[in-house]
Amino acid sequence: MVQPKHGCFHPATLSPLCQDNVKMYDSVFKWQKMSALTGIHRHQSVGAKRTRPPKPGVLSLCTFIKFLDMWHAKLASLMDKTYEKKFPVSSLTISRFVDNISSREEIDQAEYYLYNFFLFCIVRFRHSPNCWYLRDWTIHSWFRQCLKYGARDRALYTLKNKVQFGMFPDEFTFNILIDSYLKDEDYKGASSVVEEVMLQEAFDLPTTQILSVFALSKYLTTKPDLSWQEERNMGAALLLAGLKQENSVGLSTQLLGYALIGKVEINRGIHAVFHNLPLMWTTGYLSKGLVVMERVCNDAGDMKICKEILDYMQEMLQDLMSILASETAEEKAAENQAVTIDEDDELERARLPEYMTRFKELNEQLHAQGKVETRSLDTLVSILAEEKLRTCEELDMTHYEKKVQAWEAERIQLIQREEMMKRKAEQEHLAMKPSRAVQ
Repeated sequence: MVQPKHGCFHPATLSPLCQDNVKMYDSVFKWQKMSALTGIHRHQSVGAKRTRPPKPGVLSLCTFIKFLDMWHAKLASLMDKTYEKKFPVSSLTISRFVDNISSREEIDQAEYYLYNFFLFCIVRFRHSPNCWYLRDWTIHSWFRQCLKYGARDRALYTLKNKVQFGMFPDEFTFNILIDSYLKDEDYKGASSVVEEVMLQEAFDLPTTQILSVFALSKYLTTKPDLSWQEERNMGAALLLAGLKQENSVGLSTQLLGYALIGKVEINRGIHAVFHNLPLMWTTGYLSKGLVVMERVCNDAGDMKICKEILDYMQEMLQDLMSILASETAEEKAAENQAVTIDEDDELERARLPEYMTRFKELNEQLHAQGKVETRSLDTLVSILAEEKLRTCEELDMTHYEKKVQAWEAERIQLIQREEMMKRKAEQEHLAMKPSRAVQ
């Protein structure tokens, strides 16, 4: 990938925090080689200067470690006392605490004040008057630090509980997390991150769309045994990511998403579909899937739908019809009590034969018009990643450079404001001394 032209943005002209962000970007998105099939990037680690306390002379290793421990303990103590005295917790204090993590050993050996204490402070910070000012660069830095020092499980835990911690990553940070799992071929972990992208509705960047669909398609090739909640979440992620892609991959993922969500709707009702998810609360997800098939039939271009997804939908419709037909009145009554099934849900179930008939008609049309893609979704997504991902990431690089500059400008303003408030507090303290002496 083309290296960013720093110019006035050269690392030497920036603060240590900003330097580290620039180097981290080069590290994560620096292309060395692109694999022919997957298009997953490989990167070269680049050392980064941390915002560390100055090394006091020449120290032995043990003495220096003790010095660092003392430094982190003081940071933790400062945060604790700040909150106990009911002072508002500064976003700069949170930022400094995160940026001074320097190794996985520090996380492991000092878990209280480098992980648990940090998360605890974040929770309390979330409920303080300054909760709205948790900086984007701090959120980004926290996830980057977790990945850098082998604490990816902590990153995922924070992400899964982002409402409690106030940690809402941007798409660039999401991409780094997804990519880290893909490099290790941990497709389940990557899909877990994509699920959080879906919940945050953060599919605006083409890079995020491609990486997300890639992760989901790879995970599906492992044929996981999914619960109905996992099927619903998988379907929602496929649907929302697919809606952003105007190609065969996008349409195929849309159809698969509608099929997975429609299956949950038929079995458990529409309330189970949209609860805690960014989905429409209107019934008829299977019908929406048929609309996708109609669109491809009427399209004059070269868009197609994957055969494996058509086969899956046909088998799913047949299974649903068999299950509902074999249920007795008593079983239906018991099921309706166990889950929320209302009149609209019953009407949707009654339309299953109609959906099956319409599906067969559209499936025949697609085959007759040559609009059925014999290659798997996984293969199509891999080809898309190989063709598009490099260009998309170059655009991301340009956007990220501007974002880092904005972060640096904001950080400088905050430091200046902090210094001004310190001077004002010192002046007020000195002004009160004479009156105290008189008393």
